[in-house]
Amino acid sequence: MTILIFILIICIIVISHEMGHFLLAKANGITVKEFFVGMGPTLWSFTKGGTKYSVKLFPVGGACVFEGEDGKADEDEDGEAVPLSAGAFPNANVWARMSTVVAGPVFNFILAYLLAIIIVGTTYSDIPVVQDVIPGFAAEEAGMRSGDRIVRMDGERVYLAREVNLITTLRQGETITVEYIRDGETREAVLTPKLDAESGRYLLGLQGYTEYIRCSPLETFRYGYYEVRYGLKATVKSLQMLVQGKADKNEVSGPIGIAVLVDDVAEQTRPYGIGVMIINLMNLAMLLSVNLGVLNLLPLPALDGGRLVFLLLEVVRGKPIPPEKEGMVHLAGFAVLCGLMVLIMYNDIVKLIH
Repeated sequence: MTILIFILIICIIVISHEMGHFLLAKANGITVKEFFVGMGPTLWSFTKGGTKYSVKLFPVGGACVFEGEDGKADEDEDGEAVPLSAGAFPNANVWARMSTVVAGPVFNFILAYLLAIIIVGTTYSDIPVVQDVIPGFAAEEAGMRSGDRIVRMDGERVYLAREVNLITTLRQGETITVEYIRDGETREAVLTPKLDAESGRYLLGLQGYTEYIRCSPLETFRYGYYEVRYGLKATVKSLQMLVQGKADKNEVSGPIGIAVLVDDVAEQTRPYGIGVMIINLMNLAMLLSVNLGVLNLLPLPALDGGRLVFLLLEVVRGKPIPPEKEGMVHLAGFAVLCGLMVLIMYNDIVKLIH
């Protein structure tokens, strides 16, 4: 069951991403040679409208292959180069190519938003309202009390209770300026956390800060946006921590780690009914879709962000980077990404064994 759920989630996210590339390519008159889901040997395929659609053995990726995207022409049966058609990727104007490349991550964010609307519309949302304060800690000393609604932390707008948890977790031990609303009046408190001997963590002194609300149909669209915004913020901040060396390598997962996470979510929520399990798996899919969108926008070779860098350079220079040079950069980047994926999968296996 875990394997089937994992495959379904990954396929939905990958298809959404590649569908973005596909639809914008078609809209811009770019020839799509192949649209496939999975990696490795082809299990099933058919051709329609000049595009080959296929499903491959390993459900961990996919691609939308454009004519001439690597700058090379196809070869005929005799090994002779076939001239690129008018619909080849390099022959499209730079803005058409940029929109086609960026469409993949954008569609991941659209998928995440649609899932968030369903989640919020069928369950609830969490707003940051103080439930109580801990005696002797900063929140009580600053005069905060039950019913205060937190709206900003260090100038950063806060909409969901989980954002309070995210910010306090990332800033353990640091003084935080909190803006909150009480009786329609905006107030401010400067909170310096104290070390709690029992938990070993620095606490601001908030004894719960979550209030659950049911959203109206119109509010569902707004709070669905807040859900995606939270996922985006959490992903970006996590990447910053990785770059700064503040995050542990065990917090990074590949396909195996994601499959284990899917299994954990399914097992923990199954006793509460199929509906609860589906909603929680949809929430996981939403976060994964946001993650994929953000990661693909990183300016790294072989990723959509890396291709956008070359297209932006083309705009600045007024002419494209030689295809063979760009191809070498992307090839090197792809090799590095493959090596990184092997290390992450090895780490996932070690975590699973232990």
